[in-house]
Amino acid sequence: MDIKEFDQAQLVDQVIDVIVKEGMVDREKVTMDATIESLDLKSIDIVMILTALEEKFDVYIPMDGPFHEAKSVKDLIEAIAAYIVKEKS
Repeated sequence: MDIKEFDQAQLVDQVIDVIVKEGMVDREKVTMDATIESLDLKSIDIVMILTALEEKFDVYIPMDGPFHEAKSVKDLIEAIAAYIVKEKS
């Protein structure tokens, strides 16, 4: 997938889809201001989400990156989106 094929809004939607599926969370709960804690996502869930995103976007995401410092869905999505854009450009 070429980075020019999707925009930020699509990327956000796709990342949310993965969070919902891999984290087994209700989509209504996955808002930008939801915290990782409020979604009850454990470390293993984050690893599963990152792994699924790697497969979806064909990028390598280091497990010690800024993704583990993310406190909210917005932080997580921004970190992932920035990383994917950087890797694909």
